[in-house]
Amino acid sequence: MAYSIENEFLKADIKSKGAELCSLIDKTTGINYTWKGDPAFWGKHSPVLFPIVGTLKEGLYHYEGRDYRLGRHGFARDMEFSVAEQAAHSIAFLLEDSAGTLLNFPFAFRFKITYTLTEKALSVTYQVNNPSEQPLLFSVGGHPAFAVPFIPGTTYETYYLEFESPETAGRWPISTEGLIEEAPVPLLNNSRVIALSKPLFYKDALVFKQLLSQKITLKTEQSAGGLEFSYPGFPYLGIWAAKDADFVCIEPWCGIADSVNSNQQLTDKEGINTLLPGGSFERTWSVKPVGDF
Repeated sequence: MAYSIENEFLKADIKSKGAELCSLIDKTTGINYTWKGDPAFWGKHSPVLFPIVGTLKEGLYHYEGRDYRLGRHGFARDMEFSVAEQAAHSIAFLLEDSAGTLLNFPFAFRFKITYTLTEKALSVTYQVNNPSEQPLLFSVGGHPAFAVPFIPGTTYETYYLEFESPETAGRWPISTEGLIEEAPVPLLNNSRVIALSKPLFYKDALVFKQLLSQKITLKTEQSAGGLEFSYPGFPYLGIWAAKDADFVCIEPWCGIADSVNSNQQLTDKEGINTLLPGGSFERTWSVKPVGDF
């Protein structure tokens, strides 16, 4: 089922399946900033990544002497969420553990996703709670896809991403099995800009660890307008597009795919967060149009 929230400036549509953002429309310009979800390229819009981010080595992990299997990015994106709260400008969706989730993720959890419109910005908050008497081990992340071009009359190759701070960082390559390679490849050298092109993503996503910036802006040389994306508290960032598709994903992660040399022990997995009994975890990313269109 689809739900809508709106204010004077923006309207957002979210599906209860996966609690997935499907559109973000600027009511002044009529621009829809989100990817249309064309299945010929990639049929999703903004899947939620939980309880893992990325791919597990051999598709499995070990925990307390047992083996468990999870598909890439976990199960939340394919599950039906309930509506926990709803108002004109915000809506919250809830997913809880069940007999089905416990088969391959032996933890109790409450996972709430809240979408809120505040003036010209949409914020998305992930809140994970541990209702049990045992630790909860998990990762969480976002995967929103933004249309490129989103401004009429502009072209893909004129768009670029601009970090808020100069960055010196390599991209962490992804193996053919979807795992993180052992060492980064140089990419940014005291630079703030990544120019977009279709071939940029032919070898999968650009994966970064521990960047200085907590904001990145999607811009084009053909307009003064852009889209500012903020991700404070997310230690990993992925940038991706399906081959030759007209979008770019800006992906804030609290978690990452297994490395090629992972021992597959969940307690040792990079990017795993541990919540003690009764504990709570919260992160928020947000997006807003900036400049003149």
